[in-house]
Amino acid sequence: MHGEYKVPGGKLVVVDLDIVDDRIENFRLAGDFFLEPDGALEDINDAVNGLPADSDSAWIAAAVRGALPDDALLLGFTPEAVAVAIRRSLSRASSWTDYDWQLIHGTAYPPVLQMALDQVLAEEVGAGRRKPTLRIWEWNEPGVVIGSFQSVKNEVDLENAEKYGMQVVRRVSGGGAMFMEAGSVITYSIYAPSDLVQGMSFADSYAFLDEWVITALKGLGIDAFYQPLNDITSAKGKIGGAAQKRLGTGAVLHHVTMSYDMDGERMVEVLRIGREKLSDKGTKSAAKRVDPLRSQTGLSRAEIIAKMEATFRGLYGLSESDVTEEELARAEQLVAEKFSTHEWLYRVP
Repeated sequence: MHGEYKVPGGKLVVVDLDIVDDRIENFRLAGDFFLEPDGALEDINDAVNGLPADSDSAWIAAAVRGALPDDALLLGFTPEAVAVAIRRSLSRASSWTDYDWQLIHGTAYPPVLQMALDQVLAEEVGAGRRKPTLRIWEWNEPGVVIGSFQSVKNEVDLENAEKYGMQVVRRVSGGGAMFMEAGSVITYSIYAPSDLVQGMSFADSYAFLDEWVITALKGLGIDAFYQPLNDITSAKGKIGGAAQKRLGTGAVLHHVTMSYDMDGERMVEVLRIGREKLSDKGTKSAAKRVDPLRSQTGLSRAEIIAKMEATFRGLYGLSESDVTEEELARAEQLVAEKFSTHEWLYRVP
């Protein structure tokens, strides 16, 4: 069995192994990482050989760490990365380049329809009717998107939301509230087969699925990095946050919203967040704009998106696509049956 894991921001970890009588045998570790002393490589191989094939990632990582000499130096990888590569080999996980990736970018949809499209497109990928897809969202109406488990009254000032014409909607993934206005944010969704993140914890998969956008931001001159669990940030402050939902249909939905140029004062009026949290999002005053992407690049929103698409295409390939009539009809049906209902929005009052 063969498994690979590219450590986000680090190096490639490659493992080869056999399973004999439900135990790992003939294990060999390789990759472009750095490891001192040289003999530590065999220490790792010896630690993994003989482990039960059903060992979880934590058990494997502990075995590797326990076998390392005190003066061992690992650069570009960790014992946890070795464990992820092993679990991916055992589950026969796929890689990005195993797929013909599609791009959807164009039509602007109302906030509530955006929520439904995320579910529909992920389900279509899981069912094999759609190829894995990257979707760049466009907005022509303002809205507040709250996480699946957030309380409406705790997160949103409904009176001010109504004053500014902001529709409040709930998405299927967890995480925090998103303040959305036309031209103010960059949001994308990835709809992928679950095999792409096989063997990874949620924490591992967040950084794995967003490494391409970190690469794109670095290409724009931003010293961007991932801050666990789900933040994309830089030395100048938070840029955006991710959320994820793994569907029982065999697909993973992963989406990210990054601030381009938001009205910080209005955001504080609509979202019930304190100034300390606002500061974490990139500004120290409600009167200032939350504009990490605009201020750090000097580029238009369209230029940044073009760089993102070009980076994804260069890494994994990308073909033009669009929402089909059938997918749109199903999404509109879900709006009526689920996402626009009082029961869904106030599932957590």
